[in-house]
Amino acid sequence: MKLLTEQFARADVSLRELQARADRAGGTRLPRTTCADMLAGRRFPKKAVMVAFLQGCRVPDHQLPAWERAWERVRVNQMPSGSAEDRSVESSDGTPLAVQVMAAPGNTGTARAAGRRWRRSALLAAVLVPAAAMTLSAIAQRATPQRGPSEGVPDHIVDPAHIVSDDGRAFPRGGSSRFTVTVNPANAGVQLIRRLDVGVGLQHATITVNGALAAKWRPLLQDSIYKWRNQIVTLPPNLTMGRRSLTIVNTCVSSSGFNEFLYTVRHKVNGVWSTADTVDIGRHHTASEATHDYRIVGEDWADTQTFAYPPRKKDWSVQ
Repeated sequence: MKLLTEQFARADVSLRELQARADRAGGTRLPRTTCADMLAGRRFPKKAVMVAFLQGCRVPDHQLPAWERAWERVRVNQMPSGSAEDRSVESSDGTPLAVQVMAAPGNTGTARAAGRRWRRSALLAAVLVPAAAMTLSAIAQRATPQRGPSEGVPDHIVDPAHIVSDDGRAFPRGGSSRFTVTVNPANAGVQLIRRLDVGVGLQHATITVNGALAAKWRPLLQDSIYKWRNQIVTLPPNLTMGRRSLTIVNTCVSSSGFNEFLYTVRHKVNGVWSTADTVDIGRHHTASEATHDYRIVGEDWADTQTFAYPPRKKDWSVQ
């Protein structure tokens, strides 16, 4: 299910749209409840449902046979020995899988011998399934290249609110970004919150406010599964109090580079924290960039990413 969840995340599509795409194709239907149960791991999909789901996620047709073969191996491994269902499951070439699994030179035809061969084949399938999954993961990543490719979203990530698509920019050591935000001059403190991709670990940068050194973006450890984080930096009050606008400059000092997707600015007024301004970064948010006089020096990447936040919301934000 992990690989199916990964394809769903990469497709950046709703369950309603997947259902509509399947209806327009005129083949196997994809009810939203069926897809939700499948992604949550509550239901093992029929092969036709899996194929329709992948087609709805725009997986290339030439990759589908590999998915079907992996489905067959997993399905055989799930079937109990001697079940009536054994006879009904067929491989992609139309041959019953139970026959393929138990057929071997020297087959005596006895139930006991067939049972022994079935158990040996089931054990073999248990070994082959993870290898097939790794192969499919490599195929999927080659088909959709991205910076710091995801290793997949785990099965228990089913809340769509945890999966976010956003565009952003990045720059290497020595590069920088600059923007101006608005705050209440009566503020008693300002926080700068940055959405970043921690698939690229140990990003480190200095922060200046109106030309004065204010703070640092401390390095965070790499996370190859849950790549989104909201990093929070509290700016010194003496640099923000009495000011209506703040010009922020981030300068990268780490070899891993520095990426940025969204900045949220919060200020504390009359003892209450609230959002003062937001700066949305990326090629699809040039209006926000222009409004905040955003500039970047040494840009070496600009694109859209679809990743997941950690399962617990309290882990979304880090200092």
